[in-house]
Formats: sequence, structure tokens, C-alpha cells
Amino acid sequence: MESFEGGGVARQPYRFPQARIPERGSGVFRLTARNAMAHHDSEMKEGCLREDLKFYFMSPCEKYRARRQIPWKLGLQILKIVMVTTQLVRFGLSNQLVVAFKEDNTVAFKHLFLKGYSGTDEDDYSCSVYTQEDVYESIFFAINQYYHLKDIALGTLGYGENEDNRIGLKVCKQCYKKGSMFPSNETLNIDNDIELDCVHLDLQALSKDPPDWKNSSFFILEFYRLLQVEISFHLKGIDLQTIHSRELPDCYVFQNTIIFDNKAHSGKIKIYFDSDARIEECKDLNIFGSTQKNAQYVLAFDAFVIVICLASLILCTRSIVLALRLRKRFLNFFLEKYKRRVCDADQWEFINGWYVLVIISDLMTIIGSILKMEIKAKVLILTMQASLPKVLRFCACAGMIYLGYTFCGWIVLGPYHDKFENLNTVAECLFSLVNGDDMFATFAQIQQKSILVWLFSRLYLYSFISLFIYMILSLFIALITILMTPLRNSNRMGFRKRICRNS
Repeated sequence: MESFEGGGVARQPYRFPQARIPERGSGVFRLTARNAMAHHDSEMKEGCLREDLKFYFMSPCEKYRARRQIPWKLGLQILKIVMVTTQLVRFGLSNQLVVAFKEDNTVAFKHLFLKGYSGTDEDDYSCSVYTQEDVYESIFFAINQYYHLKDIALGTLGYGENEDNRIGLKVCKQCYKKGSMFPSNETLNIDNDIELDCVHLDLQALSKDPPDWKNSSFFILEFYRLLQVEISFHLKGIDLQTIHSRELPDCYVFQNTIIFDNKAHSGKIKIYFDSDARIEECKDLNIFGSTQKNAQYVLAFDAFVIVICLASLILCTRSIVLALRLRKRFLNFFLEKYKRRVCDADQWEFINGWYVLVIISDLMTIIGSILKMEIKAKVLILTMQASLPKVLRFCACAGMIYLGYTFCGWIVLGPYHDKFENLNTVAECLFSLVNGDDMFATFAQIQQKSILVWLFSRLYLYSFISLFIYMILSLFIALITILMTPLRNSNRMGFRKRICRNS
């Protein structure tokens, strides 16, 4: 020890003990190394998860720039849209030929079987008669025309069997059961129970000369008791116009009904004509030339559409599965690191709604293509400059929806509504509905032959009107209003600056 001059003892400075470095192989060294490795692995997992999340939420173009990964799903969707649109157009044109054939035959039947038909329906009925003689002549005219059909008809028509598997006419009359009426004495005595009487006239009975069936008591009508006379018969026809479109012809069965309506007893009997056509498979088709080959090409094209849609379905399903796995990784990481659960809204961000819609669309397209193959085989100026990109994107989306409704109405409702017969008419009709024109007439003119078609037409029209008038048009107006707001604000700021300079 050193001593100071005053005789004191010098104090040594305090030295802190050095940290002990753990020796290699000791327990402390192994624990420290393990923690360091775990921290490093955690950072690597977090970095990989960040990269996967960043890549997942990229657009196809950004993914291509990031990893030079070709957007196969996008290219496949574009190819699918082109092919499905081509398929819809071809099917719509074929369906348009079917509608035209049915309507032309209905008009031809009215001219053939309705005596004195002018070519234009009077109202909801075809024509009317006012005397007893005209009633008898109209009934006998229809029956005679049926018998001489092959000699007078221009179309490819033949006799068909009715519900009883018999060829011929079925004539039924409905009358009040019994009664008497004296209008001059203001006296009426009638039983309002209705009796139905029917007679079947086959070709053999109609071929008799003189025609004995005219003198039958069945055709002695008591008009004060008569409610209606109904003549029903079946005809068969072949649509040969499809051959010009290089398609196989269709065979049809026409169920025709002529009704003489006297329920009002007003001195005017309304005559209704109804023709219900259905397509049946032709029993024996022998067609030579390129038509058969074209049908095979169409079937091959439909099969290729099914393959494309199936590939799209698999890719989109795979993307959803990978997204669910990525969401699970993210939820586990968030729970381990932050001890918190991710909210439901953030979890749903991993589910791409477009993939779900594409999957549904692919399933419907595959089913529709299979049905179509079965049928074919017989077996959709300053302000505008500033907002042009957003407006164009909005119009493109609205246009695709509009085009979808157009194709749907053309294909499904075409056989049952005059305004949906061809693609141009459907587009004009829907545009009129968007503008609020002709709504009641569009609803009222649908043919109520099938409850399923009637319900679909209501769902179709209500959804279209609600979607476009109440949502899309309102969104379009809101979009224009929002995009005009910055322009208005800039004009106001410039106006204020000019006022400040002038003051």
C-alpha cells in the first residue's frame, strides 16, 4: 500500500468483475445458442410469410414483374370468355331459328284453319264471328282443312297422334246442363252445371262422301246453352332451315287448339288459336354432305369449352385452397407473436370473391355445355376526361352484367316473349326498361304456358330492373358527382384567389 504525505493510506480504485464467458460445451452456452437459432428461424419464417402475403395480394401484372411468373389463370379466363361468348352466340342464333320456325308455323296454321283470318289478331283472340251460320262454317272449315292438309299445306307437315295415340281431330263442347230462355218474356230457366261432350273424328270418318259427321246430333248447337267449342289436333313437322346453317334438322310436334268462346253470350263468339310446339328426337335421319361434319365440329368445340372450364375450375379451386393455407399460417403467426386473434373482416380478405364467382360460372358453363351437346347431338367533356379511366372500368363492369342479362333473356325467354326473339330486340328492350319505358307491357306479354318460365321471367325482370335502376344508375351518378367535386373545389379556390387579389 502506498501512503500519502499526511500519513494516510492510499485507496485502491474499485474494479468491476468481468462477465464470465460461458465455456463451449457448458449448459449456458447451449441455451444461448439455441435461443439465437430460434430467433433466427422466427425471423426467417416472418420474412417468408411477409413475402408470401405481399405476393398473394399482388395483381397478375405485379406478380409477373416480381417473379416473371406468367399469369396462366388470367390468360385462361380471357380464352374462356372468348370461347363461351362464341358458344352463346352460336346457340342463340340456333335458338332464334327455332323461335322463327315456331312463329311462322303458328301464323300459317291460323291462315289454314281459321276461316276469314285477316292476318292480324283482333285482340288477345285471333278473330270473331257473329252469326250461327258463321260458327258452323268456321267449325266445318277447320275440320275440312285438317283432312286436306297434305294437299294444301306448304310446309313439311304430317298428322300426329293425340293423347289417346289416335290420329284425327278431337271436338269437345261445353254447355249448361239444361234450360230454356225467352228473352222477349224476360224468362230464364237454366241449370248452371256444365256438361262436357266430345267426339273423335279420324281420317276414315272424314273421308266419307257425303260427310255423315256433319249431320251428327253432336254438331246441332243450342247457342243459349253453349259455352265453348274446342277443336284439338296434333301435327308433326321437320325444320329444314337449320340445314342451311349446317346443323341437323329438328323434328316438331305441334299441339293445336281452336276455341270458340261463347261464355259471355254477347252475340260475339271469340275464336282463339293456340299452338304449343315441342321438339322431339327424329327417329331416322340420313343426311349426306357437310352438315354431319359441321355438327361434329360443334360438338368438338363444346367439348373443348368443357375442358377449358374444367381447367379454370381446378386452378381457381387450387388458388382458394392455397389462400386458406396462407390464412392459417398468418393466423398462427399473429397468435404466437402478438397473442391476439385476427378479426373476421381481415380473415375474409384472403378469400377472393372473384374466384368463387368463376368457380360457380365454370360449373354452370360445364352443365350448360353438356346439355347443349346433348341437344346438338340430338342425343353480354371535361369531367369525362378527368374521370375516363374510372368511368370506363365502371361501364365495362356494368356492360358485362348488361350483356349477361341480354344473352340470358335471348336464350331463355326468346321462345316465350316477342321482345326477346333476337339479340338486338333484347338489348333494346332492356335499354327501354332501364329508362322506365314499357315496363308493364314487358311483364304482361310473357306467355304463361309454363309456371317455371313465368317465375323465371319475373325473377329475371325484377332483378334486372332493381339492379340497373336502383343500383348501377345510382352508382354511376354518385361516381360522376364524386369525380366532379375536386373540379368544383378547384374552381372555388381559384375564384377566392381572384377575389383576394382584387381586394
